[in-house]
Amino acid sequence: MTNALTTAAAGFGTGLSLIVAIGAQNAFVLRQGIRRDAVLAVVGICALSDALLIALGVGGVGAVVVAWPRALTAVALVGGAFLLVYGALAARRVFRPAALRAEGAPEGSRRRAVLTWLNPHVYLDTVFLLGSIAADRGSLRWTFGLGAALASLCWFAALGLGSRLLGRFLARPSAWRVLDALVAATMLTMGATLIAGV
Repeated sequence: MTNALTTAAAGFGTGLSLIVAIGAQNAFVLRQGIRRDAVLAVVGICALSDALLIALGVGGVGAVVVAWPRALTAVALVGGAFLLVYGALAARRVFRPAALRAEGAPEGSRRRAVLTWLNPHVYLDTVFLLGSIAADRGSLRWTFGLGAALASLCWFAALGLGSRLLGRFLARPSAWRVLDALVAATMLTMGATLIAGV
């Protein structure tokens, strides 16, 4: 039971560190929340999309590892390298933060939420990266994936539903600078750990 809770917590932390990084999807959810424009639908679509992609990554990468054990080494090396690059980019954003803009005319909220599937970073984060980290958890990989999916749901719900309260704070570059610093530290540590464990 303790192992399962620890694994779920690790999945939650990993998923959150990937999702929190500023990007088009977070800016979109924040903007919709500030406008109060189809917030529940947007949050639901984004969280469900992440959950499906995480399940695909956990199941797919896990199946490959079972069929080809050397795949775990390859995935760990590539995943670790990606994490280091991802962490470096987050660290760079600490010094060059981007402001979020909530203004603009309302658009097709549900349609735009579904269009996040066209973002290649979504696949790198969920299918490839979370899938590769989950594969290292063996039989607990689905517990890890569940924790990551829960992190996605919590983050999008907090961002969409809490944006009215946090809109001004989250729209300031300094707030994202702090978040990106935490993301950078987490990603660099995880990347180094994955590569060192090979």
